[in-house]
Amino acid sequence: MSEFTIYHNPRCSKSRQTLQLLQDRGVEPEIVLYLEQTPDATELKSVLAKLGISARAILRKGEDAYKDLNLSDASLSEADLIAAMLNHPKLIERPIVIKGDKAVLGRPPENIEELF
Repeated sequence: MSEFTIYHNPRCSKSRQTLQLLQDRGVEPEIVLYLEQTPDATELKSVLAKLGISARAILRKGEDAYKDLNLSDASLSEADLIAAMLNHPKLIERPIVIKGDKAVLGRPPENIEELF
């Protein structure tokens, strides 16, 4: 089992580039295809804690669901935003790479260097 995990969308160029950077460093991460294997609330909260950011910070604002659900509403709670991401995983920014108790968003892909 790898010490790295990547929340990956193979259709996303940044996600593919981030995975390639890991592989170029000799890392074969555990790949979580989060659109198919949606994390539960506990897992998503853990990822956010490792990233050190709020749920709002990883929302993909260009997605239709973001507009349809009015997620720009500042009165929505962290729990509301997490629930929206669980119901609409496309809202989760990608890729997210985790190593131990630290995680980074692979935007840009070079952010993974912080994990080495």
